[in-house]
Amino acid sequence: MPEQGPVKYATAIPDVLAALSDVHKTMSHHKLDRHLQHLVQLRASQINQCGYCIKMHTQDARRDGETSERLDRLIAWRQVDDFTAAEKAAFAWTEALTSLDKPSDLSAIRADLREHFSDEEIGVLTADVAMINLWNRIQISAH
Repeated sequence: MPEQGPVKYATAIPDVLAALSDVHKTMSHHKLDRHLQHLVQLRASQINQCGYCIKMHTQDARRDGETSERLDRLIAWRQVDDFTAAEKAAFAWTEALTSLDKPSDLSAIRADLREHFSDEEIGVLTADVAMINLWNRIQISAH
């Protein structure tokens, strides 16, 4: 019977992982605020309970100047005043696209996003949320 341990993706599909990483390079040309990307990636990772990604995105955010106070309160972003209206709109979008089992009014959330972001920025934000969810699932499946 074959070993039942996790798949070692880095050796099994290095070309796929490299191609996925290239998506991030392409998205970086669209200039979505890096601090917002850290927060969105961290929020999705919290929802998905991906310990590896939570640690990584928390460290990356701190390295790029995010405060510990805001990182500590991200999980309760609706109940605190640490985040801007634009950030809160992005978090609502992140949660709607990450927790698909909870019906969301995407039209209302999208309207709120458009008050703060261009369609290009919303497109990159959406791709960023999709990518972090993909990375979370790859990482979680390796446990």
